[in-house]
Amino acid sequence: MSDASFESTGLSPELTANLSTLGYHTMTPIQAMSLPAILSGKDVIGQGKTGSGKTAAFGLGLLQKLDVKLFKTQSLVLCPTRELADQVASELRRLARATHNVKILTLCGGVPIGPQIGSLERGAHIVVGTPGRIDDHLRKKTLRLGSVTTLVLDEADRMLDMGFQDTIDDIVDCISTNRQTLLFSATFPREIESIAERVMLDPITVQAPSTHDEETIKQAFHQVSDAQSRMIALRLLLAKHSVNSALVFCNTKRDTQDVADELNDWGFYALAIHGDLDQRERDQALIQFSNKSIPVLVATDVAARGLDIDSLDLVINYHIAHDAETHVHRIGRTGRAGSSGIACTLYSNREMHKVDALELGVDSEKYSDPLPSESLLDKPVKKPLMATIKIDGGKKQKLRPGDIVGALTGDGGIPGDSVGKINVSSNWSYVAVQLNLVKPALKKLSSGKLKGRSFRVRLVS
Repeated sequence: MSDASFESTGLSPELTANLSTLGYHTMTPIQAMSLPAILSGKDVIGQGKTGSGKTAAFGLGLLQKLDVKLFKTQSLVLCPTRELADQVASELRRLARATHNVKILTLCGGVPIGPQIGSLERGAHIVVGTPGRIDDHLRKKTLRLGSVTTLVLDEADRMLDMGFQDTIDDIVDCISTNRQTLLFSATFPREIESIAERVMLDPITVQAPSTHDEETIKQAFHQVSDAQSRMIALRLLLAKHSVNSALVFCNTKRDTQDVADELNDWGFYALAIHGDLDQRERDQALIQFSNKSIPVLVATDVAARGLDIDSLDLVINYHIAHDAETHVHRIGRTGRAGSSGIACTLYSNREMHKVDALELGVDSEKYSDPLPSESLLDKPVKKPLMATIKIDGGKKQKLRPGDIVGALTGDGGIPGDSVGKINVSSNWSYVAVQLNLVKPALKKLSSGKLKGRSFRVRLVS
């Protein structure tokens, strides 16, 4: 953490007072390095891993210069995935709580475009979205960017990995050149330099420290000989650590699904998340993982962007990352916010060149770690802590988390501390309950009423 306070940056009293209520007292390194330049109106390239605090850095900059009385889109934030866009929009709303009448709109694919058009007709100060859907609205002329003074490219490296370069160029062409452009990226491939040269003016580059505290994240490398031994190693590590949340990285979409399927065949509770899933499947998988209903999530690097998991116990690189920066980004998803975590990497002889590229000294006693005995596989697989119930009603039906908690716990219901995370979307809601109380919870919701209405409820398998 940095010792610099937010008050020292010249932020408005409203913003700094709200930051205090959110528990933001001192700036993280990426915020301390980038925020002064952002507030002075300069173009900024920021490099920092997930969890470094970059959203608050550019978010505070957007809100500081926002003219609330001008009800036009003044800032555009582009993100690679809907999950990240939702996360960014949620954080911006938290940062804007003390600023009255700020309208923040999320525009992403995977959902009907009609309601978004209706929302745009009512106007928005800040738009957060994915390049594809933003481009759709520009083509339909339902989104106008003539008043945009700040453009943010968040996780720019992944947007380029996903093939959005031409789309981004088309979007940038619709925005005045008299703007501030902020580009944030976890890694810095050559393509980032290329896009920065095209869309930015004399940018200032800042790089937050990307190293991990060895006492916070314990790394271990395990050598395997073939595909069969790789899967056995994965099962052994999951059995050994027996954690509530483990993120397994694969390098391709096909491997991601195959690994998740095989883990389930062996009795583990696992889901895959990759680009071939539809948005409903992606959303549901992320909800089940974040609320501890599914202990194991298998993902590609692109699909894992935007995961908002507070306490991730274990990261396993089923396939070693292609480069050191991606490796650092992967393992940085555990051991966050002062908690400890474990990062394990599987590799074969043919992958030794990738291990050497990480410059970690895999052959040293510091990192090399033998796998546990295969007798560990004879033990029962650990069951998840929670189960997820889906309710076919959401914000449009005026449901709130408090309504769901009340329905579950009132009049002889289940204990309040057995209710976990609640996610309320437009037309449906998800609630996590302790696994051993699923039946009474389902009965309570099925036989009772929410907002005076009955809703269909069911267990998410």
